[in-house]
Amino acid sequence: MEINPALLQPIKPLRPATPNHAEQLAGARETQKAFRDFVGQTFFGQMLKSMRSTQGKPAYFHGGQAEEIFRSQLDQTLAERMTEASADQIAEPMFRRQFPRQAGLLAAEKKEQAAKTQLSDLDQLRRR
Repeated sequence: MEINPALLQPIKPLRPATPNHAEQLAGARETQKAFRDFVGQTFFGQMLKSMRSTQGKPAYFHGGQAEEIFRSQLDQTLAERMTEASADQIAEPMFRRQFPRQAGLLAAEKKEQAAKTQLSDLDQLRRR
C-alpha cells in the first residue's frame, strides 16, 4: 500500500501563530469582561443567597413556589447590577493580579487613548 505524499504535508494553521495587537486587545477585553462577570456574580450571588437564608418564611402572605422563583430571578438581576456598579473596586484588582499580561495591554491602551484625547483637545484651540 502506497501513501500519498500530499497527505504527509504539514497542516497549515487557520490563524497566524502570533496574533496581532488588535487581536490581543480584543482577547484581553473579552477575558476582562468574563472575569468581571464571574467574580461579581459569584460574590454577590452568594452574598444574596446567604442573606435570604437568614430570613424565615412569613406565617401569612407567602407566595409559595412562585415567590421563590421570583426571588431567585430578582437576586440574579441584583447580582448583575451590583457587579456592573462595583467591578472597578472588586474585580479589577483581582483581574490585574490573575492576568497581568492582559491587564498591561489594557492599561497601555487606556494611556494611548488618554494621550490622543489630550492632543485632540489641543487641536481645538485656535490662535486669535
